[in-house]
Amino acid sequence: MTNKQYAQQFQLLANLMELHGESSYRIKSYANAYRIIRAIPEPVQEMSLAQVKEVKGIGDAIGHKIQELRLNGKIEMLDEYTAKTPIGVVHLMQIKGLGVKKIKLLWEEMDITSPGELLYACNENRLITIKGFGAKTQANIQKQLEYFFQSRNKLHYATVENEAENLVLDIQEVLGDTQVSLTGDVRRLMPEIEAIDLLVGQADMSAVFEADLLELVSHDADSAVYRCKTIDQGFAVILYTCPADFFGYNLLRTTGNEKFVQQFFELQFPNPIDWKHVNPAAFVGLDEAAIFELAKVPFIAAELRDIPKIIFKAQANPLPALLEVADIKGVIHAHSTWSDGSQSIEQMALHCQEKGYEYLGLTDHSKAAFYANGLSEERVLEQWKEIEILNEKLAPFKILKGIEADILYDGDLDYTPELLAGFDFVIASVHSNIRMNEEKATQRLLAAIQNPYTTILGHPTGRLLLSREGYPIDHKAVIDACAKHNVIIELNANPLRLDIDYTWIPYALEQGVKIAVNPDAHSTKGVEDIHFGVLAARKGNLTAKDCINTLDLEQIEQLFAAKNKK
Repeated sequence: MTNKQYAQQFQLLANLMELHGESSYRIKSYANAYRIIRAIPEPVQEMSLAQVKEVKGIGDAIGHKIQELRLNGKIEMLDEYTAKTPIGVVHLMQIKGLGVKKIKLLWEEMDITSPGELLYACNENRLITIKGFGAKTQANIQKQLEYFFQSRNKLHYATVENEAENLVLDIQEVLGDTQVSLTGDVRRLMPEIEAIDLLVGQADMSAVFEADLLELVSHDADSAVYRCKTIDQGFAVILYTCPADFFGYNLLRTTGNEKFVQQFFELQFPNPIDWKHVNPAAFVGLDEAAIFELAKVPFIAAELRDIPKIIFKAQANPLPALLEVADIKGVIHAHSTWSDGSQSIEQMALHCQEKGYEYLGLTDHSKAAFYANGLSEERVLEQWKEIEILNEKLAPFKILKGIEADILYDGDLDYTPELLAGFDFVIASVHSNIRMNEEKATQRLLAAIQNPYTTILGHPTGRLLLSREGYPIDHKAVIDACAKHNVIIELNANPLRLDIDYTWIPYALEQGVKIAVNPDAHSTKGVEDIHFGVLAARKGNLTAKDCINTLDLEQIEQLFAAKNKK
């Protein structure tokens, strides 16, 4: 270990002690140890206990802990504090601009225990409700969090989408007529990716590197694969190259997951294709569509090429047209300044109207969401009056009176049946007490689904991609209950959520459950997240007819009214 690494252990210990409210005197001694150890000119790793204690400022307690770290590779006291601290809280200490006092406030007042939860809270404009956190502080923290996630091994699709698409255009501009395409996970629209995969229809990549489009990390002279990273953001890039005549074949084999590619090339041709090693002469000059035709398989969109048995499903029944952003006629699940949104109802409505939508399903938080300025019963009635005035002003555009009602610990919703009956629709969501076992978490959702006023089940698992696993639920039981009680399931389009997971959409459709692609917008900018929701929905083979947001205003009102006939 280097002196810096020794020092960092004492800095972490001091921070954890402060987090848990230890005396300022003890905290200061360990914080000073961090500074002193970093300044020691000799390697601490090679110093005896006696030599360490000769250093000015290091007493017996610190000296013994340095020795303990040198001999055992750990400090027992640090292990004790780490054991009683959520690992995500420790990760928060890596975020620039977040001191221990702020982390302590976030943990105690908002139950934020990971960088992902904090980023989501920033996106929902919640930090400004805490003393000491203004809009500027929130923006700075959000910027640092985004950098934190970019530096990890996986990235949100939304983080790299623009960079990936621009990279294709830039490489095409440099290489002229050479074919270039996204491939792999990013072409399949995976919510989380490890690298931007690109396919280029030529072997010589020197012009790409000379133009400073990518930084080369590694390349074996005999390999057709280059490992790179983007110049500005440092995103990982895997660059596949192939002969121009075999571009279509290589695009097909690098796009699907391994199981899909194996089933396609080994089972759909009279003689299995050695897809790992050769460019078969039969595929010279063929694009993807032509190869599908040669295999007698209906064309399968790239984003579906990881669904189990999708090839056989396509052969049995032609795949229907997938949902498009243009199919969406209205925005459901949006917040305003009445709870934790950053813009007024009118601003949200005008933005949706300008975007060509027919309606806005407004769903501010209910009263149990005190952290999000949830609406008391009195404020609900006041909000309805504002909505009625705005609807007269904005007609034929309409704001639908909704609420995102908290599902309480026992599965109840946090308003009386009389008040719930006054909403046009109700999204029931879990926001607190999320650390339950599967049985309890499932029963909680089932109780909420059975409530006659629940119209939509919001973000069913509460997950935050790359940050927090969703609480464990029995997906089949939840979906079956939604089918029985005529409850719609939300695909939360926020790219940090994308919850329900796309892999469960086919089962929901089999059971006759409709899907709502909802942006969960806390600003006008958040409305644009519908784009990411549609991409995830397409991966689940969702069509326009099974998505309620494709209904026009009259149809959606009829759908909600039918549900509300108790």
